[in-house]
Amino acid sequence: MLRFDDTSSDDQIAKLHEKEEEDFLQIMSKKYGIPYADLSGVPVDMTAVGLIKEDLARAALIAPFELANKKLKVALFSPMQANTKEVLTSLAERGYNIEQYLVSHASLEKVWERYHEISGATKSEAGMVDISGENMDGLVKKFTTLEDVTKALKTTVTEKTARHISNIFSTVMAGAIGIHASDIHIEPAEDSIHIRYRIDGVLHEVATLPSGIYRLFSSRLKLLAGLKLNVGTESQDGRFSIKISGMEIEMRVSVIPGAYGEGVVMRILNPESLDVTLEDLGMSPRLLEIVDREIKKPHGMILNTGPTGSGKTTTLYAFLKRIYSSEIKMMTIEDPIEYHLKGVSQTQVGEEKGYTFLEGLRSAMRQDPDVIMIGEIRDGETAKVAINAALTGHMVFSTLHTNTAAGAIPRLIDLGVTPKVIGSSLTVALAQRLARKLCDECKKEDTPNEREQKIIDDVSAIIKEKVGEDMQTKKLWRAVGCVKCNNTGYRGRVGLFEAVLMTAEIEALLDAIPSEREIREIAKKQGLLNMREDGIEKILAGLTSFDEVERVVDLEPAE
Repeated sequence: MLRFDDTSSDDQIAKLHEKEEEDFLQIMSKKYGIPYADLSGVPVDMTAVGLIKEDLARAALIAPFELANKKLKVALFSPMQANTKEVLTSLAERGYNIEQYLVSHASLEKVWERYHEISGATKSEAGMVDISGENMDGLVKKFTTLEDVTKALKTTVTEKTARHISNIFSTVMAGAIGIHASDIHIEPAEDSIHIRYRIDGVLHEVATLPSGIYRLFSSRLKLLAGLKLNVGTESQDGRFSIKISGMEIEMRVSVIPGAYGEGVVMRILNPESLDVTLEDLGMSPRLLEIVDREIKKPHGMILNTGPTGSGKTTTLYAFLKRIYSSEIKMMTIEDPIEYHLKGVSQTQVGEEKGYTFLEGLRSAMRQDPDVIMIGEIRDGETAKVAINAALTGHMVFSTLHTNTAAGAIPRLIDLGVTPKVIGSSLTVALAQRLARKLCDECKKEDTPNEREQKIIDDVSAIIKEKVGEDMQTKKLWRAVGCVKCNNTGYRGRVGLFEAVLMTAEIEALLDAIPSEREIREIAKKQGLLNMREDGIEKILAGLTSFDEVERVVDLEPAE
């Protein structure tokens, strides 16, 4: 009888046909008390496969093939091999409860052949996955325009190499980072995959790939992001990181089922995007002076309002960076933590675990903070605790989903905050949008049409009355498009702002629960530009175009 511990066992088994090997292993499974398995019809869990490197798995004749929580099913050829035992011990030490199955070489090969789907992925110390291959730095530097990425993908798709999918994946990632995209959209259609990048707030088509590569592409992405590979009928969220020149760029992944496959959106959190000062935001000189003064006060509340993607969090981060000092304790409660700030204690809420903004804020209050940033005020209880924090010696920064600065006060009242305490705590309410900046390489001077001229004349008169500034009103600039700006006519973005200051006049109105319109009328006396006026000022200064401002702000006069 053949024995696994016989020195001749390998030679004897090698002479058997595949069927005989399967029969033999069924007999040996009874001897060793290890169940036999034929993996020819068993789905392979790529998350399990990725727990062991391919060279180690082949050397030890072992293959993890299913993982549920910490329960790991492992296929092996011989329980007596020393290196097999070492791998099993290592997996057990990592906390996995192992179920062993005796399988043939053919079954092992079925699992091993899946390694080509995940080549290049390695676990990082933080528990995420890093793409840090030698070529990533070079790839990122190679891509400066959308056209560069499109051409590279067309070439990569036609490759006939073992790293075909890995190269496509790396090209998509490196291209997005190289041309400063904020998001990657991967959208399966009936017979193709559409890849788009969001650049300066607008989506651009990058490439259309054959649908045949999507399963392998999706498997690699899911493995990297720590998602379930065998689930395609429910949404999943994950993350991974890419290391470029020693800098870690985090990728937030959202997967959602669709008619032709799972749609994917990846948010790129590039630390370089955080390198924004208060002056870089685009505030008018007077508003900048006011904000700079108010954020340095020992207590109070400053709210920033606007829709998703309007730059609110970046502005709050700029506040924190401006006032940072080793002499004060600064804390943030975020969902999720978008960027890591040096010297700031950051905590991430998790609604599914019951750790809400409210719980995070209450916990932060017990940490003796001086400054607290709350990612978003979503409910009445959080609003009340935040207001109370501002009243009890803390500086609080947060965001609200309202369209205007004047709308922040009625929104707080709607959330159940007592009007009187709003006047004692809120110091400034801001609202902002992001407009694309004209490309300096190709923008073209132009003459306004009749409608544009009327709006410009009306707004310029208001600006002169408010700030005493005469503006040229007879020319503006249009977007043209060149290689430098990916033929869009725009490069980068600038903020459009408005603000309402808490004054005695507004505070006196609060008990009567004023409307947004009433607050807006009083705020006109404060001499600050509203968003419409700020937009026109930036148009006439040549920073952006009329069309672009009108994309994010209503330029028609308010009724």
